[in-house]
Amino acid sequence: MQFRPCIDLHQGKVKQIVGSTLKDQDNSATVNFESDQSAGDYANLYRKDNLRGGHIIKLGPDNDEAAREALSAWPGGLQIGGGITAENAAEFITMGASHIIVTSYVFKDGKINFENLHKLVAAVGKDRLILDLSCKAKDDDYFIVTDRWQNFTDTKVSKETLQELAEYCDEFLVHAASVEGMMQGPDLKLVSLLAEHSPIPVTYAGGITTLPDIENVNKTGQGKVHITIGSALDLFGGKLSYQDVVEYCQQ
Repeated sequence: MQFRPCIDLHQGKVKQIVGSTLKDQDNSATVNFESDQSAGDYANLYRKDNLRGGHIIKLGPDNDEAAREALSAWPGGLQIGGGITAENAAEFITMGASHIIVTSYVFKDGKINFENLHKLVAAVGKDRLILDLSCKAKDDDYFIVTDRWQNFTDTKVSKETLQELAEYCDEFLVHAASVEGMMQGPDLKLVSLLAEHSPIPVTYAGGITTLPDIENVNKTGQGKVHITIGSALDLFGGKLSYQDVVEYCQQ
């Protein structure tokens, strides 16, 4: 299990926001934490600790300059998502991203848009593409959600879906949207599903607040499911020690 850190950007600043409150009209959001450090500062920290596979997420417009700063600080060390399309994906690889992360461009109108998926693969290659399969539980299954996690698609996170989509990408990123930001523990049922059925690397996010939570994900995920942590970390105003997480995952 690896720790994959994050840099969430909103209005050019490193923040932790309540994802469902981000509004398209004026790009406003409920902010849990705003850092006085730059995106480049965080990238340099992750580089120092050799935490490869961390991701930059652009939340709305006006974040390209900050994203460029972070990518320049660690070329090849970070992934990027947020507003990525087949038309601009290669640009971010040129900036220094190891991978691009995509959700809504592929999961459109409730379905998988295979035309757009093929365009992305043509633009950057399968080995540079990560699909964000953030999901919510419904009727004892998990379904991919889009548009700030408000809209359910008809795509179930299942053995069949994971195996099918793995043909087009290098990794999966999966936020457990029902527990994200609630700091009430991870969704271990989802972690177990990912560990059992994902044929490619997968990073889980959602609800991790303590070291025992990390231990539970490691055990349930059979050491195969990587983790990312946001608001709970002391880097972002939380109580969980970043250094303790790094040391645990590097053991």
